[in-house]
Amino acid sequence: MARLTDQKALVTGGARGIGRAIALALATEGADVILADVEVAAAEKTADSIRAIGRACAVLPIDVSDDAAVASSIEEVLSEHGHVDILVNNAGIAPERIGSKGTLEDWNACYAVNVRGAWLMSAALTPQFRQRGAGKIVNIASIAGRRGHAGLAPYNASKAAVISMTQSLAEELGRSNINVNAVCPGLVWTDMWRHLEGAMQRDHSEEVVDRRSAFNAILESRCPLQREQMPEDIAHAVVFFASEEARNITGQSLNVDGGMEMN
Repeated sequence: MARLTDQKALVTGGARGIGRAIALALATEGADVILADVEVAAAEKTADSIRAIGRACAVLPIDVSDDAAVASSIEEVLSEHGHVDILVNNAGIAPERIGSKGTLEDWNACYAVNVRGAWLMSAALTPQFRQRGAGKIVNIASIAGRRGHAGLAPYNASKAAVISMTQSLAEELGRSNINVNAVCPGLVWTDMWRHLEGAMQRDHSEEVVDRRSAFNAILESRCPLQREQMPEDIAHAVVFFASEEARNITGQSLNVDGGMEMN
């Protein structure tokens, strides 16, 4: 039997990559899905795939770092869909520049989307979770938040903040029967990693990026299982945290990384 039958899930950054896989996995387990993303055309394609599964799907154009947009969008969601059972804060960005070329703009952008956006969405939906007496929040952090790495300080620090925020919200919201957990992906070849690959190689051409030299080198040297993680691997962990199987789990951050970080 599907684990999330007739529940309603909102997934930020659900148009592509990990977010798309999460949305499809939730739908496969019986949930109707709201895709919140700035990339509306890509989100509509993902929505079509969800509808093909037989679940309802709506697209919500939103910049999660915009507090006014979040407030009005959540009001619209609750008015049109009644309630939300599951919030997945997946929207995230990597810095435009890495290493010594990083700027304050990179710091501000990473924190605005990765941390502030997740907090704004959680805060906007918390009152209705409390009113309903239940809710599941799953934040997508990263193993980059487990320990710092040269050249990626803004991203590493923002993901460490997401892990800490997960713990704080779990303690704050637990008495209202709201579970808050995080998933920490490892090496997943997405558009974000394509950007980082180009930055590391100092060449964003498709020919160079698709060699995945930096990606594969990290995989070979640091991953005990010696295989990359797929978006579906992250999605499986999210479904677990969103289900009743995880009813007594909160404040936890689960690494899905082939053993790269063991904590």
